[in-house]
Amino acid sequence: MQQLVQVGSVSEQSLKLCLKGRARQKTAEILSSLNGTLSLPQRQLLKMQLAHLKDLQDNLQEVEDQIRRDFSQFEGPRDLLDSIPGIDHTAAYAILAEIGSTMSAFPTAQHICAWAGLAPGNHESAGKKKKQRVTPGNDYLKTILCEVAWVIASHKNQYLSGWYWRLKQRTDAKRAIVALARKLLVIIYTMLKTNQPFDERKFLERTETTNRKRVNRMVNELTRLGFAVTMPA
Repeated sequence: MQQLVQVGSVSEQSLKLCLKGRARQKTAEILSSLNGTLSLPQRQLLKMQLAHLKDLQDNLQEVEDQIRRDFSQFEGPRDLLDSIPGIDHTAAYAILAEIGSTMSAFPTAQHICAWAGLAPGNHESAGKKKKQRVTPGNDYLKTILCEVAWVIASHKNQYLSGWYWRLKQRTDAKRAIVALARKLLVIIYTMLKTNQPFDERKFLERTETTNRKRVNRMVNELTRLGFAVTMPA
């Protein structure tokens, strides 16, 4: 007879505090798995899997340490990119590895967007513009920026995430993410060019200024048409 060992003593109440969404519908099944038993072969297999996981984690740590050593001279540009919500050290290193720390190779932000494959195409027929894919470019950089864009879109009460959700109302999610990735690359280009960190307040101030100009333009148009417009205090 195989020797069985109890693997846990988790209560149903404490488990429910950890579960979310659809997982709550499987509380009994999860509880049974947590408080089940393991045979000797199962324990040996689990021990090997944990040892393999530890080896992978050690290898990953070694690679990350080597990357940090290789990028020690680029701590300034890395910190600039890291100031953008949604970009961590790993993403910053990957982006810098593709575009460099100086923007001397790209005369304008439009050039780097075209090089990255994030510039919109120009498909026009009979005087009508049609939907098209973005131009070909650096797929690796494009993938990184799109992944960062998905992270930014999940944030709340931020300028970039708000920009994404406003755009998504007029198009689909994938196109909005690509547009956000392009906007993100323009911001990165400007930051590296001017050596200025990301500042949420500047975007909010610019948004308020744009909205104020739009309101004034509408008021002037209504006044020109003969309407009396009274602005709230």
